[in-house]
Amino acid sequence: QLQLVESGGGLVQPGGSLRLSCAASGFTLDSYAIGWFRQAPGKEREGVSCISRGGSSTAYADSVKGLFTISRDSAKTMVYLQMNSLKPEDTAVYYCAARSTSCSNSPQFFTSWGQGTQVTVSS
Repeated sequence: QLQLVESGGGLVQPGGSLRLSCAASGFTLDSYAIGWFRQAPGKEREGVSCISRGGSSTAYADSVKGLFTISRDSAKTMVYLQMNSLKPEDTAVYYCAARSTSCSNSPQFFTSWGQGTQVTVSS
């Protein structure tokens, strides 16, 4: 059974950093693209970053390009999102999700989701 579990969220001051983790089980990372999404209160869920099935390519939303980095550890079946220079507008629940084909920034194309982890950026 495919399962995703996020961790690493919390409260951080503006300009700070957090690393989110997504633990995958029931499948191999070579078979699925993994995306990070976020949803702020009253807003739609949006794509943040994605790493391809083979791990050879990554994609980022314009708002986080150069600030966030997605990576994976295939041996541990973990996917990470390193978030630097955080801003209050980055406050949201962050989710990781799996898709058996290519990366996409549309949540509708991802079939398996974690429960989410809260990130709050505030002084």
